[in-house]
Parts: sequence; C-alpha cells; structure tokens
Amino acid sequence: MLAGWIVDHLWISLVAIGIGAILGVTTGIFIAGKGRERTAEVVLYFAEIMMTVPSLALFGLLMLLLSRMGLSAIGFLPAVITLIAYGQLPILRNTCTAIRHVDPAIIEAGRGMGMNERQLLFKIKLPLALPVIMAGLRNAMVLIIGIAAIAALIGAGGLGVPIFRGLRNARMDLIIIGGVSVSVLALLVDGLMALLERWITPKGLKG
Repeated sequence: MLAGWIVDHLWISLVAIGIGAILGVTTGIFIAGKGRERTAEVVLYFAEIMMTVPSLALFGLLMLLLSRMGLSAIGFLPAVITLIAYGQLPILRNTCTAIRHVDPAIIEAGRGMGMNERQLLFKIKLPLALPVIMAGLRNAMVLIIGIAAIAALIGAGGLGVPIFRGLRNARMDLIIIGGVSVSVLALLVDGLMALLERWITPKGLKG
C-alpha cells in the first residue's frame, strides 16, 4: 500500500515538474530578453502572488472551473495544474536571473565569431546559466512534492492519503508514515537532481 502511495505521489509530482519546467524555463528565457524588463516584473509579480494563494483555495477554484468546462474536477488534472502553478516562481526567477547575468563580454565574443541570437542562446547563455536554472528546478521539485500531499483531499492519491486518513481516525502511525515518506522522498529527489545538475553542467563551470 505504501509503495502505491509513493508511486502515485511521484507520478503527479514528475508530470507537474516536467510541464512546469518546460513552461517556466521557456517563459524565463523570453522575459530575460533585452527590453522586456517590464514584462519580467509583471510575470514574476504574478508568480509571487500565486505563492500566497492557499493551496486548498486554488484546488477549489480549479475544481469549479474544470467542472464548468466539462473536464474532470477531481483527481489528477486539478492536482497537476495546481502544482505547476506553485512551481513556477523558482523556475522563472532563476532562469531569468541566470540568463541576464551571463557575462556580456562572453556574449560579445560569440557575436564576434559570427553567432546569431539562437546560437548565442543555446551555445553560450544556456550552458552558462544551467547551474542556476537547475537550482530553481530543484527548489520547485521539493516544493511540488510537499504540496502534492494536499492533493489527496481532491482524490489525487499519493502520500497525503495516509496523513489525512490518520487525522480522521486519530492514527498517529499513519500520520508519521505519510509525513516521513514525503520528507524522505523530497530529500531523495533533491539528491538525484543535484547529481543530474553536476552531470549536465559544463566541465568549465564545475568546481
């Protein structure tokens, strides 16, 4: 049973961080562009506001909106959408900051070699910004794994199931099992993300 809860929890979290990473990194690169400072401020401001919205309130709002759209209002879909929203701030902020702080001298050197903007992005800016972007993804992943426990309240499953079941039935053992499992899972995923970060970071930036 515990294994099933862990699998459900991981599945929801990984889908959310996968979609969130694509959305957040792409948007972060866009708003980091020259002349988009105002756009970046607005996007990051809304991402910060999203972090202040209670997760239960956002779950409830999504359930209402999805039901009116004829989509599944409980379970996987509203849970993933909510987790994507909560994971955006660290990804957006780190991506935008990292891209903006790439050494201008290196970029100019790339231009001097005849690189166009696309080549500058993929061959210079992103490789140099990668460690900071990965740090944002790690923060988002740990955050998502923690909040995913609350998704059990809307039928999404995961490690929130034993926690809330324990609260309803005054079962301290279930609460401990769920809480400790979420913490251990977050630490393990963070460690794996750290290894991935070290593996994909260019050799010149290591150490």
